[in-house]
Amino acid sequence: MLAELGYLSLLLAAALSLLQGTLPWLGLRLASRPLLGCATPLALLVALLLGAALGLLASCFGQDDFTLVYVAQHANSALPLGFKLAAVWGGHEGSMLFFVFALGLWGALVALCSKRVDPMIRARVLAIMGLIVGLFALYTLIFSSPFDRQFPGPLEGRDLNPMLQDIGLILHPPLLYLGYVGFAVNFAFAMAALHSGRLDGALAHWSRPWALGSWVFLTAGILLGSWWAYYELGWGGWWFWDPVENASLLPWLLGTALLHALIVCEKRGAYGHGVLLLSIFTFALSLLGTFVVRSGVLTSVHAFAVDPSRGLTLLLLLGLLLTCALTLFALRADIRAPYARFGLLSKEGLLGAAILLLCVACASVLLGTFYPMVFQSLHLGSLSVGAPYFNAVFVPLALALMALMTQIPRLRWQGLMTSSRLRMLLPPLLGLLGGGLLSLAYREQGTLGWSGILANMVSLWLIASLLINVSFKTHGLSANRLGSLLAHLGVAVCALGIAQVSHHSQEGGAVLKAGSPYQLGAYTFRYEGSEPLIGPNYTAERITVSVYKDGREVARLTPERRHYSVRTMNMNEPGIQGGLFGDLYVVLGEKMGPDAYAMRLHHKPLVRWIWLGGLLMMAGGTLRLLARRPLLASHPASATAPCPRLEQESL
Repeated sequence: MLAELGYLSLLLAAALSLLQGTLPWLGLRLASRPLLGCATPLALLVALLLGAALGLLASCFGQDDFTLVYVAQHANSALPLGFKLAAVWGGHEGSMLFFVFALGLWGALVALCSKRVDPMIRARVLAIMGLIVGLFALYTLIFSSPFDRQFPGPLEGRDLNPMLQDIGLILHPPLLYLGYVGFAVNFAFAMAALHSGRLDGALAHWSRPWALGSWVFLTAGILLGSWWAYYELGWGGWWFWDPVENASLLPWLLGTALLHALIVCEKRGAYGHGVLLLSIFTFALSLLGTFVVRSGVLTSVHAFAVDPSRGLTLLLLLGLLLTCALTLFALRADIRAPYARFGLLSKEGLLGAAILLLCVACASVLLGTFYPMVFQSLHLGSLSVGAPYFNAVFVPLALALMALMTQIPRLRWQGLMTSSRLRMLLPPLLGLLGGGLLSLAYREQGTLGWSGILANMVSLWLIASLLINVSFKTHGLSANRLGSLLAHLGVAVCALGIAQVSHHSQEGGAVLKAGSPYQLGAYTFRYEGSEPLIGPNYTAERITVSVYKDGREVARLTPERRHYSVRTMNMNEPGIQGGLFGDLYVVLGEKMGPDAYAMRLHHKPLVRWIWLGGLLMMAGGTLRLLARRPLLASHPASATAPCPRLEQESL
C-alpha cells in the first residue's frame, strides 16, 4: 500500500508541475494575475508530494518490503537502518526520485523566498522550474519508477553495494544532487530574462544567492566524495581524474565562474550575456553529470547505478533543454553589448580574466573526459586519457588563476587601489621564501618538480596577500568580506595540501609479520597481531600495526579486510592515523602465510589540508549567503549600472 501511495504522489506531482509550467504563461498571455499567482502554491504542493513519495519509498526500505523490485535489489534485512535509508538513493530509480525531489525543493524555496522579486520574473522562473520538474518526473514514472512490484517477493534482498555502506555515502549523493539541481534556478532566471527582455543588475542580484547556495552544496558534495574515496576505497588517493569525479568538477568550475560574473553584472552591469551563457551551460553540465553517473557510457569506480538504455533518454532530455535554451538566447540576445567602461587592471578586468581561465579549465577537463568516448564511437580505436593529461593542462591554469587572485583583493571597481610599496611587495616575497623552505623541508620525500615548488609559492603568496590585505583594513571586516576571505583562503589551503600530497607522499609495499618491521622514511611499521570480527552483515579480519618514530610509538593502525556474504564481495577498510601535518595510512592485502600479510604503507603530508580548504570554502560561501538578508531583497535601480533591456515588458 505504501508503494502505491508513493507512485500516486509522484504521478500527482508530475501533473501539477506541468500545470505549474503552463498556467503562468497563459496568465502572461491573458494578463491574468490569478493565473500568474497560482505558480507559488503549485510549486509548494509539488515539493510536498515529491517529499511524500521519497518518504514512502524510505518506509518501504525500513519495513524490508522485498515485493518492491528496487528494495529487493538494494537492501537486506541484516542491513543497518541508516544504510537502508541511504539505499533509497543507492540505485538508479531511487537516485532519480531524489533528483526530482531536489528540483521540486528548489522550486518551493524560490516560491517562498522571492516575494520581493518582480512578479513577472518570478512567475516565469517558477513556470520554467515547473516544466523542468515535470519532464524529469515523467522520465522517472515511465523509465525509472522505484515503485514497481514483484509477486511473490524474495525472502531476502540482494543487499546494498558494500562500497556504499559508509556514512559518507549517506550524505554525499544528496549534497551533490542538491548542488547539481540548484543551478536549475539560475537557468530559470536566465530563461526568464531572455523571455522578458530584462537583463540588469537587479536580476543578477536576485539570481546570485541561488548560485551561491548551489555552489556551497556542490562544494560539500565534492569534498565529502573525495574524503570517502580516501578512507573507503583503500587505494590511498582522494582524486583520480575519474569520469564521475570530473562530472562533478565541471559544473563546479562553471558555477564558480557564474558567481563572479554575477558579481560584476550586479555591481557594474557588465558581462550580462556571459551570465546568461554561464547559467545555461552550468545547468547543462549538471545534467551531463547525472547522465555520466547513471548511463554507464564511461567506466568509473564511482558509477554504481548504471543503465545505458535509460541513460540515453537522460541525454535526450539534456539535448532538448540545451537546444531550447540556446535557441532562445540566439533569438532574444541580439543586442549591443552592455556599456560599462573599465580598465584592464581594474577589478572588472581581472575578474573577467579569472572567469575566462575557469571556462578554459572546464573545457580542458570536458575534452579529456569525453574525447575517448567520441574517439571510440567514431570507430577510430580505443584511447585512454589519464591523470598526466589533466595534470599537464589543469595545473598551469589553476596556478595562473591563483596568481590573479593575489591581485584582486587590492583592486577596486574601475581602477587600481593605491597601495603602499610594502603592501605590494611583501606577499610575493613571503610566498617565495615560504614556498622554497616548504619544498626543501620535503626534499627527501619526493622529487622537487617545478610544479610542486611553484604551487607552494603561489599558495603561500595568496595566503599572505589575503591576510595582509585584511590587516590594512581600518574600518573592520564585514560578513561579506569575511566570507570572501574564507573562501579564497580555502582555495590556497586546498592547493597547498594538494601540492604536498602530490609531490612528497611516501609509499611502500611489504609483507609484514612478527619480528619483521618495515621502514618507510622516518617511520617504522610493525605487525602486532590479528583478530576476527563479525559485523551486522559481514565478517572481517582486523590487523593491528604499530608505528614508531625515533623509537617512540606514534600510532596504532587497524586495517580490515571484510567479506560480505550476500554480495560475495571483499572490501578493504584502511587503517588511518590522521594529523594536521600528515596521515599514516595502511591497506591490508592478501594473507601470505601464518601471521604474515601483504600491505601497502603510506605517509601523506598535509593531506587533510585539502579538506580543510574545502571546509573554508564552504564556510565562506555560507557566510556570504547568510549575510544577504533578506535572501532576495529588492534591488534599487540606482545601486547598479543596468544592462540595456532586450525589449519592454508586455504586461
